[in-house]
Amino acid sequence: MLKATDLRKGKVIKIDGKLVRITDFQHITPGNWRGIVQIKYKDIITGNGSQKRISPEDKFEDVYLDNRKMQYLYKQGDNYVFMDMETYEQPEISADVVGDAANYLRENDECNIMFYEGKVVSLELPPNVTLTVEYTEPGVKGDTVQNVTKPAKLETGLEIKVPNHIHIGDRVKVDTRTGEFVERDNS
Repeated sequence: MLKATDLRKGKVIKIDGKLVRITDFQHITPGNWRGIVQIKYKDIITGNGSQKRISPEDKFEDVYLDNRKMQYLYKQGDNYVFMDMETYEQPEISADVVGDAANYLRENDECNIMFYEGKVVSLELPPNVTLTVEYTEPGVKGDTVQNVTKPAKLETGLEIKVPNHIHIGDRVKVDTRTGEFVERDNS
């Protein structure tokens, strides 16, 4: 068990029976009053964020997540098949657990998969991925106004807004946390 004052940013604990990751932590001691701990956290499974004020004496269950690097192989029905890079096991992960990460997954991409008590609870992508533009309208010639964007469909089916100078076949870097265009990949 962890005391509230031992919590730190990034720590995974159980709150109300849910697995959560601490995203912000403050221990406040206002003058001669009793101290309080203010935490912000995200549910690992649903991704929903919340915050809570707790007493420094409160105790929480410390949780260990097994973090494994895996390679995405293919989709089979409603499940996604991955391969453990060390053991070559091929677990199937349901679409519910994969969630929005499916918009950024291509065959052979690597990601971190977190297990809790042998069960997959979360999939963690790199902050940015590079995807190919499958379709976008041609840019309007002479349109030099700053920040002009147009819709583009990427190879995974994800639709994002891209600058006017992006064409079909271009490779673009996309932020996996926001789903926004970052830059054109010239490599």
